[in-house]
Amino acid sequence: MLTFIKQFFLAPRFYIAFGLVIILHVLSNYYLTFNLIADISIWALGILLLGDTWILFSNREGVSAERQLPTRFSNGDPNPVRLQVENRYPFPVQIRLIDELPPQFQIRNFHLRRNLTAGEKATFNYKIRPTRRGAYQFGYLNVFVSSAIGLIEKRYQAAENAMVPVYPSFIQMRKYELLAISNRLTEAGVKKIRRVGHTMEFDQIREYVKGDDYRTINWKATARRNAFMVNHYQDERSQQVYSIINMGRVMKMPFDNMSLLDYAINASLVISNIAVRKQDKAGIITFSNEINSILPADRKPAQMQKIQEVLFRQETRFLEANYDLLFSTVLQKIRQRSLLLLFTNFESLNALKRQLLPLRKIAKRHLIVLIFFENTELKTLLSAPADTTETVYNKIIAEHFAFEKKQIVKELQRYGIYSILTTPEQLSVNTINKYLYLKARGFI
Repeated sequence: MLTFIKQFFLAPRFYIAFGLVIILHVLSNYYLTFNLIADISIWALGILLLGDTWILFSNREGVSAERQLPTRFSNGDPNPVRLQVENRYPFPVQIRLIDELPPQFQIRNFHLRRNLTAGEKATFNYKIRPTRRGAYQFGYLNVFVSSAIGLIEKRYQAAENAMVPVYPSFIQMRKYELLAISNRLTEAGVKKIRRVGHTMEFDQIREYVKGDDYRTINWKATARRNAFMVNHYQDERSQQVYSIINMGRVMKMPFDNMSLLDYAINASLVISNIAVRKQDKAGIITFSNEINSILPADRKPAQMQKIQEVLFRQETRFLEANYDLLFSTVLQKIRQRSLLLLFTNFESLNALKRQLLPLRKIAKRHLIVLIFFENTELKTLLSAPADTTETVYNKIIAEHFAFEKKQIVKELQRYGIYSILTTPEQLSVNTINKYLYLKARGFI
């Protein structure tokens, strides 16, 4: 009996029919001609209700349902979810699917509808976009079934308590990896960098083709083969590339429902994978008021999996970042000159100057690139028309903060610190461009 109560639901059509019956009974109090119609309507409603109940509940396994989830979700990207439903009733039914999504999405009106013929199987596909790393817990998949009568719905529940971890954006990582392998990075906005000279790491001797630098001709090999042969050089390998992520309060600012911290984590995963593909060593350092984690740079096959796990586990209370502690850690842990990609944010020149001394100390030993963010809200405000005195004042203040961002770039240039001022959505592309530029120029 308890199971029946949990599965039994009155459909909207029942309330409409019941309302009409009430209206007929009210009218019968004033008009005698409605007495018979009112009595017939209530008996008809009762018979249809009992018949509908018997039709749906006579088959205990009238509908089967299954939810198919990936083993993990990619943060900040649309992730597919598949629902499969089979109608085992010998007659057509209407189904209404309500999937109990994880509470992080705050979606309370998710439902899907479809009519199924007898024995028909149907597949429903939808996508969800998580904006925070962590464990996402799905509840039941609820299937509400109604017959052609449509007075009641029988609820079936399936796919109980499924948990999916949300990792840093491996979809974005694979996208850039495939473009890099197929030499199509320009499609994603990555610039072609003209090399100045060539690196001195010898690769092989091969036949001359049009466009090769004639200064690389190997005359001894040319004499032996009786054909022009050239020395081929490649980028120097096994250079260390560290992604250093500030997990302090300045990275809590949101953009498109994601924090700047999660954008930095996603970009760190992408650039680490590109570096490994370029035969360099990739490592991770995260810090706030303390050093959260250190993963030494390496390019072994398991390194990218280690990087994903380290980035997935990062948690922060968004406290003030300690740059002096970062300098001492870099001094102790990174002995070889390396490329350090520091993901952080500064909203004013004074904020930078308070942290400039440890950054200058790091720049003396390593090639450091400071990556910080444009304030997209300021850009929107600057592009809006100034119709009132208030908006004029707001635009003046916005222009002041936008100008300070440019001053930060110039201040960093004074001390030989490279920088990237970027919007969150262009973070990965701009970071890859800077990495390839520095590598092509032989700075690392």
